Amino acid sequence: MDQASQRTDAVARGSGGRLLSLDVLRGLTVIGMILVNSAAGVGDRAEVFPTLLHSHWQGLTLADVVFPGFLMMVGVSIPLAMRSAAERGLDADQARHILGRTIRLFVLGFVLSNLWYFSDFSATSWRLFGVLQRIGLVYGACAILFLLCGPRVRLAIIAALLILYWPLTLLPQPDGLSTDLWVRGHNFVGAFDRLLLGAGNHNYVTGPEGYDPEGLLGTLPAIAHGLIGVAIGEYLLSARGKASAVRLAVLGATMVAAGLAWGLVFPVVKDIWSSSFVLLTCGITALVLAPLHLWLDGPDQHGLGKRLVLAATLPFGINAIAAYVIHMLTGNMPGWDLLLVPFEVTRDAIGDRLASLLPILLYIAFIWACVEALRRKRWFVKI
Repeated sequence: MDQASQRTDAVARGSGGRLLSLDVLRGLTVIGMILVNSAAGVGDRAEVFPTLLHSHWQGLTLADVVFPGFLMMVGVSIPLAMRSAAERGLDADQARHILGRTIRLFVLGFVLSNLWYFSDFSATSWRLFGVLQRIGLVYGACAILFLLCGPRVRLAIIAALLILYWPLTLLPQPDGLSTDLWVRGHNFVGAFDRLLLGAGNHNYVTGPEGYDPEGLLGTLPAIAHGLIGVAIGEYLLSARGKASAVRLAVLGATMVAAGLAWGLVFPVVKDIWSSSFVLLTCGITALVLAPLHLWLDGPDQHGLGKRLVLAATLPFGINAIAAYVIHMLTGNMPGWDLLLVPFEVTRDAIGDRLASLLPILLYIAFIWACVEALRRKRWFVKI
């Protein structure tokens, strides 16, 4: 076995023996989040590919898929990380661990979401929710339900959350705004955000129709999202090989079809995490995970393609929180004049859309260098 292969095996063992496909897909989703956030930042300087920008309301782009993909990976990882704890059930030590991690993720997310506010209180308003806050709440709920409930009960909870969330979004709005799920902000979920946080002043989208894409009620279907990941994680623990990958792909295709069909009456909207959005994005994630599972989790193979994929993605996958924090602290780098030099030089020859990717790719390479340095030192940042 060559040195590169030995390093790959060591990483897998050092990260708790987790499935390589899980770490690779987690890494891809982190790279995707950095890509789409950076594309939005560069968008005021150049035209970027539309699929790298979030949908204004209903619909689905590549940008809308990456966070749900990561959230499902949170669920998938729970059975792998809690195999021994599942035999004991939920005890006081496990409850303290889960609650502590949930709080740490929420607090870290709150700090990162409000860096501008902390630097100048008068310039903006604070925001309560955000990406890490939702991850923390979903992790906490899914971890507790995994230890408390059996698979059938959790499947019933998934169905209940997704089905009942639909009429919840259609409740009359206390602020008198008309209810129309096809119009941005015109739903009870958004109205609840405005009621909770003051007419949108502390939400991501402000104003009389404001709301927060990671708001409190939207966390309910997000918990169902994570529980779907838990079910997939349990399945992957018990099944390997081509047959398991095929079944996972069939499940993914079924969820995609169900999400598209439901989306005809309950629109696919990331900003309220609609039930159709849950099924559609979970299905897409499963369809990506299935071939990765077949390729990476089977008998050990050390081909060049596999080694290149692992080298590019594992540093992000095994230190996902560290990569995200670095990104949040350095998110303005793609707009630096230094990184924009290749864009300015090439935009006339290849067009804005392709040229705008160059500073973003340089920025992703910078974050990769940071998390790769952590990997080489065997430093795994855990919250």
